[in-house]
Amino acid sequence: MHVTISENPVHPPTLLPAASPRVYALVNAMTLEQKVAQLVGFWVDQGDDVVAPLAGEMATSARYEEATVDGLGHLTRVYGTRPVDAVERAAWLWAEQRRLRAASGHGIGAIVHEEALTGLAAWRAATFPTPLAWGATFDPDLVERMGRAIGASMRSLGIHQALAPVLDVVRDPRWGRVDECIAEDPYVVATIATAYVRGLQDAGVHATLKHFVGYSASQAGRNHAPVHAGLRELSDVFLPPFEMAVRDGGVRCVMNSYTDIDGVPVASDEHLLTDLLRGEWGFDGVVVSDYFAVAFLETMHAVAADRIEAARLALTAGIDVELPSGDAYAQPLRDGIRSGRIDETLVDRALLRVLAQKEELGLLDPDDSEPPTEVDLDTAEHRALARELAERSLVLLSNDGTLPLAAPRRIAVIGPNGDDASALMGCYSFANHVLAHHPGTPLGFAIPTVVEALRAELPDAEITAVSGCTVEGDDRSGFRAAVDAAVDADVAVVVVGDRAGLFGRGTVGEGNDTESLELPGVQRQLVEAVVATGTPVVVVLLTGRPYALSWALDGAGAPAAVVQAFFPGEEGGTAIARLLAGAASPSGRLPVSLPRSAGAQPYSYLQPPLGGPSEVTSADSTPVRPFGFGLGYTTFRRTDLWAPASTATSGSFPVEVTVANTGARSGVEIVQLYAHDVHASVVRPVAQLLGYARVELAPGESARVRFEVPTARLAFTDRAGRRVVEPGRVDLWVGASVADRETQGAIELTGEIHPVSAADARSVGVIVGKG
Repeated sequence: MHVTISENPVHPPTLLPAASPRVYALVNAMTLEQKVAQLVGFWVDQGDDVVAPLAGEMATSARYEEATVDGLGHLTRVYGTRPVDAVERAAWLWAEQRRLRAASGHGIGAIVHEEALTGLAAWRAATFPTPLAWGATFDPDLVERMGRAIGASMRSLGIHQALAPVLDVVRDPRWGRVDECIAEDPYVVATIATAYVRGLQDAGVHATLKHFVGYSASQAGRNHAPVHAGLRELSDVFLPPFEMAVRDGGVRCVMNSYTDIDGVPVASDEHLLTDLLRGEWGFDGVVVSDYFAVAFLETMHAVAADRIEAARLALTAGIDVELPSGDAYAQPLRDGIRSGRIDETLVDRALLRVLAQKEELGLLDPDDSEPPTEVDLDTAEHRALARELAERSLVLLSNDGTLPLAAPRRIAVIGPNGDDASALMGCYSFANHVLAHHPGTPLGFAIPTVVEALRAELPDAEITAVSGCTVEGDDRSGFRAAVDAAVDADVAVVVVGDRAGLFGRGTVGEGNDTESLELPGVQRQLVEAVVATGTPVVVVLLTGRPYALSWALDGAGAPAAVVQAFFPGEEGGTAIARLLAGAASPSGRLPVSLPRSAGAQPYSYLQPPLGGPSEVTSADSTPVRPFGFGLGYTTFRRTDLWAPASTATSGSFPVEVTVANTGARSGVEIVQLYAHDVHASVVRPVAQLLGYARVELAPGESARVRFEVPTARLAFTDRAGRRVVEPGRVDLWVGASVADRETQGAIELTGEIHPVSAADARSVGVIVGKG
C-alpha cells in the first residue's frame, strides 16, 4: 500500500517529522521498493573477516546488484573493510554513486559511512590516540581540531558519516570496549565528545553518537550483557553526554546500544529513541542501528518472533536505518507491509528523516564532481595533531626522580610492546581492526615503536631491545635475556600492556572482556624480575583499560617510575620517548580510576557514601590511583578558593582559585573543581567534577582561574523522576585529583527547587587570568 502524505500532514508531529516540500514530494513519488531501499545499507566487501559481532552468521545472502536495484540508503565501509587504494576506491565510488542515483529512480545517492574512533579507519590513514587517551588530555579544543582534520580526510573521499564518537561512560574496566570510551565522568565525556562532533561536522561529515544508551553498564563488564541501571543512574550518568552532544553539538546521527535495560532492548525502546531523544531533546536527525541490532531482536533478545516483527519493533521505537545491511528492513519489511503486519506510515516517517539528511548532504542534487586523483591521508598536520594529543595524554603515575632520564649511556628496552607498532593502536584502528586479517600487508604509514623513537630521541645512547615474553601466554623462557639486558644497562624501560583486537583476538577491544584486572600473561612477573636486578626501571603501560597496579606503584619492590599510555596512536612512540627524555612534560590525568582489583568492580568515583570503604564492610574498593590523578616534572599549589556565600538554585555562580607553578620547569596543570551536595532528597555521590581547565604555567608563575558554573551542573533526578536543582549546602574543592581537597569552600543554594529545562546551560565557562 502506498501512503500519500502532504506537506502539512494531519498525523501527529512525532509520527511524521518536519521536512522540506522537496522531501515530501519525493516520498509521495516513491514506490514501496524505492522507499525501503533507502532505509538499509549494504556491506559490499563483507567476507569472512570478523570485524563486527556475529558478522559471519549475519552475512546477507542478497547479491549487491539485486539489493540495489531500487537504490540504496547506505554504503557500508567501502574504504574500511579491507585494504584498498584510496584513489582507486574513490574512482569506483564516484561511478557507483552515479549508478545508484539512476537506480533509485529519483536521483538519490547513497550515504557512505566509515568508522572513525581513532581517525578514518582506512588503509594508510592517520591513526590517532584511542578515545580513552582523549579523556586523559582534558583538552576538548585539541580533540575538536583532530575531529576537523579527520572529517576533512573523510569528505575528500566522498564519505558522509562517521560512526563516532562513543559516549558510553566507563563503569567497569573489565569491559573490553573501555578503550573506545572517553572517561568515567559524564561531564568529561560530554565536553570532549561534543568537541569531536563539532570538529567532524564543521568539515561536512555527520557524526554518530554511540551507543545510545547504557551499553557500558553491561552486567559484569560482559559485552552485550543485560543492563540493570535504574532511572536515576540512566538519567544522571549515562544520558547527559548524549544530551549535550544533541543540544549543544547539533549532532546529526545517533546509533542504538545493543543491550537491554531492565529487560527492554534499546533497539525496541520507543521511550528512549523517540519520546526522550526527539520529544524532549528535540533531536531531528537520523537514528541508525548498530550492526545487526535489528535482527538481534529476534536472534539474541528473543523479543521478536521473526524478522518482520523485529523490523516493526525497531521502526516503531525510532530506528530509521538498518546497518550494515538489510537483514530485517529489506524483504521482511516489504513482506510485513504487504501482509498488513507493519503500517507503511512507519516507513514514511523514517524515510522523511533519511531524505532530509541526504538533502543536507547534497545527495538529492546532481553531482558533477570528479573523484580525487591523489590523496594524502597522513599529512604533516595529521602527524602534528597526533603527536600533540599523544603527548598530552600520557599520565605519569609514579616517579622517584628517575624521570626525565639524565642522558643514560645504555638503555635496555624490555617487554613485548617495546618494539611492536600494533601495541600503540586501539581496537578500532584500521591496523588492528582490519589489517590483522591481511598478514603481510604493510601499514602504509610511519609509526615508530618505542624502541625506534628512543633511538631517534637519544642518538648517543646504546639501546638494546629484548621482548622477554609475549603479551599473552605463560612462556617465561625470555626472562633470562631480559634480566641480562637490564643488568648491563643504566636504566631499563619495560614496555608492557595490551594487544587490541576483537572477539577473542587480543586482550582488549570489542568482545575482549576480562575476568581479571592483572596484566595479561606473565608481564607482571617480567617487570618484577627486571626490578629485582637493581637497575632503575621505568615501566610504560600501553593499554586499552586501567589495570590493578598496586604492586607497581606502592611499597618496596616498585619500579622507579610508571607511565600510563592509553593506546597513543601513530606518534605515541615518539611522544613516550620525548617524555622519558624530558623533551616533553607529562600533563595527562587519569580519566578513569586505577582499580584495586577485579573484585572491586564495578567502581566509579561517583559513588555514594556507602559505595566505598566503611565500617560496615570488610571490602575496600578504594582505587590505587584516583580519577584525575597525574604527576608532572614540576609541582603546583592550589590556594584561595572563593565562591559567593549563596546563590539561587537557577542561573549560575562563580568559583575562583589560584594555581601556581612551584617547581623549576614549565608545566600544565589540569585545574579540577569538585563538589559534594551535602544533603539531598536522594542519595548523592561523595564527589562530582563540576568543571576543569588546562592551564600552562612557567616556573614561579601563577594564575587566577574563574569557573562560571551553571547550577544545572548540580542537578539530579528526584523521587518524581524530574531533573532538578535543590536548595542546600554544596561543598566545593580543588586539588590534584578527586581525592585531594587542597583548597576548599562552600556555597548555599537558596530558593525553590529548580526544574532543569533545555534553557539551562550545560557547560562551565572558564576564564584564566595570569598576573
